[in-house]
Amino acid sequence: MTSFILRGIAAAAIVGLGTFMGAGTGAGLAQAAEPIEGTWLRPSTQTIVVYAESNGEYCGTVQNGDYKGQSIGCMTGSGGTYKGKVIALDEGKTYTGKAEVNGDVMNLKGCVAIFCKGEDWSRQ
Repeated sequence: MTSFILRGIAAAAIVGLGTFMGAGTGAGLAQAAEPIEGTWLRPSTQTIVVYAESNGEYCGTVQNGDYKGQSIGCMTGSGGTYKGKVIALDEGKTYTGKAEVNGDVMNLKGCVAIFCKGEDWSRQ
């Protein structure tokens, strides 16, 4: 009897955790997908970049300013976490890139070894 009660409590806890984490609801699943695709503003330079899918990668293209039409690199990933290359056009260098998308904010970082420099971009 005690074993049956403990299994019931464990099952309820798992279901409760899933509900808390947003699992099992359409709204929760929709929020879990954080696409990098779209138009983004880099606030420090007022640069507009569009990320679009191309051959299984998401590539960023500058839409304004001195580097209009140039690629800032491509990334792969899903669910809000992306990795790939980031090109610093003003430096002419390519870095290992990381992007975390959370709603209308993307934190994009360029890294060399363990040192990363990043900035929060906003969805337009």
